[in-house]
Amino acid sequence: MQFKKLLMAAAVAGSVGGGASAAPMTLQDYLALSGPPPDAHIAYGAAPSQFVELFKPAGAGPFPVLVLIHGGCWTVHFGGIEQMRNMAGALARQGIAVWNVEYRRVDEAGGGYPGMYQDVAMAVDRLKTEAAAHHLDLARVAVMGHSAGGHLAQWAASRHRLPPASPAWRADPLAIPHVISLGGLADLRHEASLIKTSCERDLWQLAGAPSAARPDIFADTSPAEMLPSGVHTTLITGALDTISPPRVAHDYARRAREHGDAAEVVVLPNASHYDEVAVTSPAWALIYPRIRQALRMD
Repeated sequence: MQFKKLLMAAAVAGSVGGGASAAPMTLQDYLALSGPPPDAHIAYGAAPSQFVELFKPAGAGPFPVLVLIHGGCWTVHFGGIEQMRNMAGALARQGIAVWNVEYRRVDEAGGGYPGMYQDVAMAVDRLKTEAAAHHLDLARVAVMGHSAGGHLAQWAASRHRLPPASPAWRADPLAIPHVISLGGLADLRHEASLIKTSCERDLWQLAGAPSAARPDIFADTSPAEMLPSGVHTTLITGALDTISPPRVAHDYARRAREHGDAAEVVVLPNASHYDEVAVTSPAWALIYPRIRQALRMD
């Protein structure tokens, strides 16, 4: 599993002195990321992982909102919401409210399909009931996810395309016009082998088992099968990303454009899968302007 191999390599590198500060980030560097505590902790369900963290800028608002969805191979073993706080804190200081989403992963009770998707849908829609109290501007909202969270972010922006028969369907979902995927793995059907190699995830864990009533398990789980969504997708990936290589972003963008959607790819020079989420990385200088554009702040 690439995550495990990278963690071992990072530990070895650390024991012999590491490298220069500009070197691409390792998994160990990623796991060490942290940020300030949230301004609010909001539960959307009874399970321990059913909550969101709100990072709120100073001032009266209303504030543009970035929904942030962590990755970690859809499992509890590789960090998640804590690491996203480094971006959430930095964005809040720049006047952007951050809705940092936790959810039940495939190895948690109730996670996987359909619980993981139901969690993301409930967490995102909770914004509609909390916006007024926290002075959040839902006319300026975007969603950004990393790795497995990129898949879920793209799904969240596309779920208005779900058939009502899907257990993940919800009436009147929050409209999200722009999604940013950082090293995302959003095409479950065509990237099955990469997902297995990178994350040791079998598709049934992410998409459920086929049945007579649901023969195509990707129809309500893979954003690539929900095109066209009418959503502008920005796919950002490190040039040295081996978990979700640049080829994955280019393939998805091409497919989206073939369906009539707007999609663009940004490749981060000398960046790994982990530089994509660190404000301390040189990659942040390329990512932050894309966030502002997605929120129509420029």
